[in-house]
Amino acid sequence: MALDKKKILYEIRVFALMILIVSSLRSALADWNDVPTGSMKPTIQEGDRVVVNKLAYDLKIPFTTIDVVKWGDPKRGDIVVLFSPRDGVRLVKRVVALPGDIVELRDNQLFVNGKLQKQSETSTPPPPATDDDPQGPPEVFDENLWGRRHKIMLYPAMLSMKNFGPQTVPKGYYFVLGDNRDNSNDSRYIGFIERRRIVGEAVAVAFSLDRKHWFVPRFNRFFEGLD
Repeated sequence: MALDKKKILYEIRVFALMILIVSSLRSALADWNDVPTGSMKPTIQEGDRVVVNKLAYDLKIPFTTIDVVKWGDPKRGDIVVLFSPRDGVRLVKRVVALPGDIVELRDNQLFVNGKLQKQSETSTPPPPATDDDPQGPPEVFDENLWGRRHKIMLYPAMLSMKNFGPQTVPKGYYFVLGDNRDNSNDSRYIGFIERRRIVGEAVAVAFSLDRKHWFVPRFNRFFEGLD
């Protein structure tokens, strides 16, 4: 009986060690992040689970925001996972301005260092209006952010912070926005994002489930890269 107890305790310790190792690897190297809201539409949909490269910029001590080694910094246009400075919740947003940049929004038109980041018509049709969109159908545009093109979504009739700044991004901080400009809790509301709060770069959709239709898999979004 004593031998059985020792064997059980040994197996429990081995199992606990395995969990610790796997959790540490996920914390420091790579992970995935569930996206429960539409703040990054049309790029990322509700129900997407995105792959997070935690080695994109640095190596952190597992379960902390402390850097061990840093070999890079986020660039304009990167989609990053970060801890909100307001409540600590993990968010997925796009970096639009770097430390020292002057950032401004004028009626949802983005200016960085006084330069308009031009929006143009896109061939991607906007999603149809639904009962969840009381503001009417959105508009989708291509935005050219310092040479990196990505899609944004606007609700012209929705009350939101369409104007901001101009403000200079402090040293060691970043300004992030959601691609769904009128429905995103981003730097306009939660402030500039300290570098240490950025945990990695979102690089792809691992898989996607349609939350509004009984979590049916969206196979067309599986393994889709993000830009």
